Amino acid sequence: MPLVVRDATLEDAEDILAIYNYAAVHTTAVWTDGPADLASRRAWMSARQEAGYPVLVAMKGRDVVGFASFGDFRPFPGYRHTVENSIYVDQRHHRAGIGRSLMIALIERATLLNKHIMVAAIEASNSASIALHESFDFAEVGRMPEVGCKFGRWLDMVLMQKQLAGDVKP
Repeated sequence: MPLVVRDATLEDAEDILAIYNYAAVHTTAVWTDGPADLASRRAWMSARQEAGYPVLVAMKGRDVVGFASFGDFRPFPGYRHTVENSIYVDQRHHRAGIGRSLMIALIERATLLNKHIMVAAIEASNSASIALHESFDFAEVGRMPEVGCKFGRWLDMVLMQKQLAGDVKP
């Protein structure tokens, strides 16, 4: 069954929530202490889309098997050409090229929006996410030891970034 990446709609919010909540409850990909609710995921989607940023879903048939987005790196005008990405894949579909397909679409969208840099903030033990980003020429630009905590332990953050194609003027 072919994979299709498309813009998410609010009808996708429940599937996005399920994927997000699995990561929130079972992994260190999301640094929260519990699951989100449907209203907060819908509000997040609406805020991203209203800001002109994509929320994408990866579909296998009728099933949402992943989602991705990017948004402001920091909320100050000097960072207006920099975005931070997020990619989540349903745990039953890891290592199937879904993250790669979502990354391709995110980079294309950011380039079309004249963004200069894409940033990823990844928990240091998430070797799969780090490898995915490296395969797209993201470079590690920093490590922040013990800046978060979850599951009774300190978490380190790896910061990675990629310069996007195009001639963006500051």
